[in-house]
Amino acid sequence: MNAFSRRGACPALSAPMQTGDGLLVRLNPVDRGLSPKSLIGLGESALRHGNGIMEVTARGSLQIRGLTAESARLLAAEVDALGIAVRSGVPVETGPLAGIDPQEIADPRPLAGWIRAAIEEVGLAARLGPKVSVVVDGGGQLSMDALTADMRLKAVRAGASVLWSVSVSGDARSARPLVTVDADAARDIAVAALRMVAEKGRETHTRDLSDRQLTSLASWHSVTPPSVLPDISPARGEISSSAVGTPPLFETDAAFAIGEVGRDKSISPPAGEMSGRTEGGAQERQPLRSPVGTFDLGDTQALGIALPYGSISAQNLIELAAQASNLGSPEIRLAPGRALLFLSLSPTACSSLQSAAATFGFVTDASDPRTRIAACPGTPACASGRIATRAIAETIATECADLLDTSLTLHVSGCAKGCAHPGKAALTLVGDENGAGLVVDGTAKALPAGYRPGYDAARGVAGIAAAIRDARHPGETAAACLARLSAAGIAELYRRNQ
Repeated sequence: MNAFSRRGACPALSAPMQTGDGLLVRLNPVDRGLSPKSLIGLGESALRHGNGIMEVTARGSLQIRGLTAESARLLAAEVDALGIAVRSGVPVETGPLAGIDPQEIADPRPLAGWIRAAIEEVGLAARLGPKVSVVVDGGGQLSMDALTADMRLKAVRAGASVLWSVSVSGDARSARPLVTVDADAARDIAVAALRMVAEKGRETHTRDLSDRQLTSLASWHSVTPPSVLPDISPARGEISSSAVGTPPLFETDAAFAIGEVGRDKSISPPAGEMSGRTEGGAQERQPLRSPVGTFDLGDTQALGIALPYGSISAQNLIELAAQASNLGSPEIRLAPGRALLFLSLSPTACSSLQSAAATFGFVTDASDPRTRIAACPGTPACASGRIATRAIAETIATECADLLDTSLTLHVSGCAKGCAHPGKAALTLVGDENGAGLVVDGTAKALPAGYRPGYDAARGVAGIAAAIRDARHPGETAAACLARLSAAGIAELYRRNQ
């Protein structure tokens, strides 16, 4: 059972993770898509083998909770029987409307596929840490800007051509730009950077690369580079060398400069099978557009709905998928932001499905205050949780909705790991041995400025909300008003009237 308890590894089908309510597995369907029939089948498996709770994560993965060692094996067999193709290895993620969004600049799936093939071909997955990831964003109605990644490739228009902006380490706001190049060079740069990371060890990310290495990556397009990869058969239609007749990697001075490794170094074979990667790095800043709502697909529409705090009963998910099937939706895609996208619907069908989703407890309005609260499972679902995060979040969403405007994010974390929201939030409630601590403009790992008992945390936030109502200037956002109040003053408001 030690393998089930290991954290920092992906709780995939082949490697469930122990939580407070049993084992948890995570599925990443290829291209994020599931048929309604497949989603119904997964829900029925969750009812048979788990505790009936299903989740969609901040990065858009599907999770099933409450399994045992035996039932996890039965679930895996049923996933295979359903014919669901799932991704494993280093996440190379594309947007939930990739390839079908008429507003996207470029379909990111071919480039993502080339990168995945290259990672597999050179055996990088086993040598990279569990939180290393790549985002390939083709643009369009739903960007990937809010997700952090080691490598970010984003399509940009250059006259009649499409180029890819390559950056490292962060989300769209914080990542370090490197260069804008064509697809072939973008692929080579991404894989070269991952090889550099692998050379430094499994605890390394692109943020740990030296300035010299990053400079060499940025200048990659200005010279004819040596091949990053061994040749991949052109018959497969994937990747070939960047330059015909170029010596293999690490055989030239240029390769040595880029990799900063000795010429006798090479990528060793995979040490063992990799089951996947963790979900770390979902920086849930307000995205350019919420995944909740309707999206134009040309002749049809997609409807986005979210799971409240990423969690819903399997039975409710089954009922909604059945409704979607009856209304003619052939595919359901998982979306970052803990959401589902139901594709190829008419406007009338979208309206009908949206109404059904609301009755089943889903989030159907982008202005719903629950979309601005990040809350992990907390107690009793997580063994590390110290407070009942979801109950606290629900009370705050109900009683302090005006505090949660589009300017402000609240994070309720069961412990200092901050799994639901690794980045800073305006207000963070974090559970520890002292109760529910309050962190102002920080992460769950920061030292709290004040405490209340966990059962009374929502009342402390209500005190902050009341003060903001009194102090707010006309037209001022909640975040701007909060910024005018000192951290010490906010902490005092939180502690008051215990």
